[in-house]
Amino acid sequence: MKKSISWWSFPGVLAGKPELSLRECMQLARDTGFEGIELWLEEKGDINLNSTRQEMKRILELARETEIEINSLATGLLWEYTLTNGKKEIREKGKTVVKKMLELAHYLKVDAVLVIPGAVDVFFNPSIEVVPYDVAYRRAFEAIKECVPIAEEYKVTIGLENVWNKFLLSPLEFRDFVDKFNSEYVGIYFDVGNVLLTGYPEHWIKILGKRIKQIHIKDFRRRVGNAEGFVDLLEGDVNWKAVILALQEVGYERYLTAEIIPPYSQHPEALIYNTSRSMDFILKRSRANHDLDKGKSNQGYR
Repeated sequence: MKKSISWWSFPGVLAGKPELSLRECMQLARDTGFEGIELWLEEKGDINLNSTRQEMKRILELARETEIEINSLATGLLWEYTLTNGKKEIREKGKTVVKKMLELAHYLKVDAVLVIPGAVDVFFNPSIEVVPYDVAYRRAFEAIKECVPIAEEYKVTIGLENVWNKFLLSPLEFRDFVDKFNSEYVGIYFDVGNVLLTGYPEHWIKILGKRIKQIHIKDFRRRVGNAEGFVDLLEGDVNWKAVILALQEVGYERYLTAEIIPPYSQHPEALIYNTSRSMDFILKRSRANHDLDKGKSNQGYR
C-alpha cells in the first residue's frame, strides 16, 4: 500500500483560502514522503465545475514535474448539493457535480472519484432539511444510477463514501446498495475513521472486500462522541494493526489517503510532516505484526 494525502489537509484549503499553490502542495507532499495526492473539485479553484481538459493536462504536468501521482478526486460540494435533497434543482446540481468529476478524473488519469451518496441530514448544517431514510435511499439510488453510464464511458469508478449522514449505516446495507447497480464502476471509497463512532473498520473492510476502491484514513476518539473526536493519526482508537491486516486479507494494495483537518496554529504545514511519519509507523508496525502472525522473523524492527 502507498501513501497519499488529501488536498484539504494543506494550510488554508478547508477555509477556502489556500496558503500554498497547487504546485507547492504537491512538492510539500512529495518532500515529506507521500507518493500520491488527492485533489478536490470546488466551486472556485484549480479544479472547478468549469475546468477544461487542457487545464487538467497542465495539472498532470505539475504532478509529473513534482514526481507525485494524482490518485483520486474528491469534493465537498455534495454536502451542499445532496443527491437526496427535497428540491429537484439541488439534486440535479448534485448529479452535474458527479458527472463533471467523472469527466475531469478521466482527464487526470484517475480511476476513482469520491461521491457522498446523499444524506438523511447534514450534521454540520442544520438548515438543510431532514430527509426520510427510505426517500433518501430511493433518491440516492436513482441519482447514482443516472451517473453510471458516464462512469462506464470514462472507465472511472464512482466511489461511494461512508460519512456521517445517518444513511447506509451498516456494511451489509452498504454492500447490498452497491451491488444493486451491477456495475464494476460503482464501488466504495472507505473512510476508516468515520466508522469508529458506531462500529469497527476492520469488520467493514472484510465485508465490503473487493468493492473498496480507495481508502481514507483518519483517527477518532470514541469517548468524545462528536466531530471534535477526530484527531491526528495514532491519537485515537483505530486498531491500525487490525485495519491493515483486514486490507491485506481482502487484497487491497492501493493508496491510503490521509484526510486530516489542519490545526489552527502558526505552523499548520507541520501536520503534513507528522502525518507522513505516522503513516510510516502504521504501515511498518502492521507489516511487522503481519510477519509475526505468519511466523516470520521480525528482526530489525524498532
